[in-house]
Amino acid sequence: MRDVSDQLEVIRRGTEQIIPEDELIAKLERSVKTNTPLRIKQGFDPTAPDIHLGHTVTINKLKQFQDLGHEVIFLIGDFTGMIGDPSGKMESRRQMTREEVLANAETYKEQIFKILDPHKTRIEFNSTWCRPMTFADVLELASKYTVARLLERDDFSERFRDNRPISVLEFLYPLVQGYDSVALQADVELGGTDQIFNLLVGREIQREYGQEPQVVITMPLLVGTDGVEKMSKSLGNYIGICEPAREIYGKTMSIADDLIVPYFRLLTEVPSDELADMEKRMRGQRINPRDLKMRLAREIVTRYYDHDAAAAAEEEFKRVFQKQGLPDEIPEYAVPAGERPVWIVKLLVASGMASSNGEARRLIAQGGVRIGEEKITDQDLELEVGEEILLKIGKKRFLKVVPGE
Repeated sequence: MRDVSDQLEVIRRGTEQIIPEDELIAKLERSVKTNTPLRIKQGFDPTAPDIHLGHTVTINKLKQFQDLGHEVIFLIGDFTGMIGDPSGKMESRRQMTREEVLANAETYKEQIFKILDPHKTRIEFNSTWCRPMTFADVLELASKYTVARLLERDDFSERFRDNRPISVLEFLYPLVQGYDSVALQADVELGGTDQIFNLLVGREIQREYGQEPQVVITMPLLVGTDGVEKMSKSLGNYIGICEPAREIYGKTMSIADDLIVPYFRLLTEVPSDELADMEKRMRGQRINPRDLKMRLAREIVTRYYDHDAAAAAEEEFKRVFQKQGLPDEIPEYAVPAGERPVWIVKLLVASGMASSNGEARRLIAQGGVRIGEEKITDQDLELEVGEEILLKIGKKRFLKVVPGE
């Protein structure tokens, strides 16, 4: 096992906070002395089927711990997923069914091994210990934390102040997440900065159950392709790791210039000294940001596919967007006769160009849907499909819409 200073250099990269760092150092020193790996936990509630680059920020950190010789526990919150994490939510969330959660969980199990080593990753489901709990067990857990402490959360306190409902179920969420750390005897828990309250509750719950509290490591939230909000499928500003290579490449090329270095830092293994030089050259306008984006796009596509796929995606991008050509392969969607004319919003969702009606409406409102060079501005448009129509969605996607039987 590498010495503590070397490990800390790797662990600190890209992190927002290590709480508290002196406890992490003590755990690492003990780990090296006894040759016993630390248990590194992160939980993911499978509330959507796809993992995007925003999720991978913490998964990459898990991989670094794995490479350092520690035990990585990828916890699938199939039980907590049915509650729904209230973090940052100003309204109560819809409860998901167990069937929905389990279906999403299966896709997570497949996707994480694009990053983590399947032979070294321990996958757990928190229903293993949550489902057998008796009501007495739940009451004991609830006694470990106060309502006053829960109301210190910004989202809870704001909803309470505005007389918006907060269910007891939502209050239980951070306690159950904390109990996960007890069940797994976690040494370290990772999460985004929006998870810090839940992660710190885990420290307190472990202490209440007589365990040494976990160290909390938070990672920055990855800003999405819109350059404003955190990456989220519901906002349509995401890059999915299972999307076609050309989609990943094209979407990466669309990010704002000020996101280039943060994306390199959080999503790639480019050394820190090289990132510092990259920032300096960008500030001095001694490098074209486009060239850096192309390198970034190659790095990301290679990670989730391979070098050949990255090279092909880059060649297609150059041909389509630098030479104003069309891609070799354009997806086709046939509209059945009984559904014509077709509502443009329904068409975008049904063809997979948008994940929801809301995302489709946003694309149209932002001028991101065109027929030829003409923007579609009417969200209620009923599109006649008497012959082939070529739609352009955003800067990099095309769709052939043809009449079906």
